[in-house]
Amino acid sequence: MKVVAINGSARKEGNTFILLNVVMDELKKEGIETEIHSLSGKPIQGCIACYQCFQNKNRKCAVDKDAANEFIGLMEKGEGILLGSPTYFADVSAGMRALIERAGLVSRANDYMYKHKVGAGVIAVRRAGAIPAFNSLNLFFHYNQMVMPGPAIGPWPSAGISAR
Repeated sequence: MKVVAINGSARKEGNTFILLNVVMDELKKEGIETEIHSLSGKPIQGCIACYQCFQNKNRKCAVDKDAANEFIGLMEKGEGILLGSPTYFADVSAGMRALIERAGLVSRANDYMYKHKVGAGVIAVRRAGAIPAFNSLNLFFHYNQMVMPGPAIGPWPSAGISAR
């Protein structure tokens, strides 16, 4: 099994990266192959609702002037998808929001191409907003008919971290 992690933070090796690695270290102990990719320095715009993905059905977004298709392809490669985001203004980062909009619509247009993959979210939070951010990631997994494992400890896989 292979799990692909996407770090949705603008900071390539910040708190979200640290938390994703904590999860990936546990997966590696179980013999699961992991890889992490960062949205940092790779801007992705939100979905423009052109619906070309429904006409093309090629598992890609028709807007190809940013890194969205790179990440959509990476997510398709893994049997598991781990999405990580810092909490910005009570939700996921703008880059993560854009990715889940684009990947979600492309998935839907292609018979839910992430269906039955395992999906989990990791949220880095300093003060508040973890629940809405975590919900955004979980809704992506839910809408794409993915399997979401329950938490091993406590109700929310988030961590409070002091700002760096």
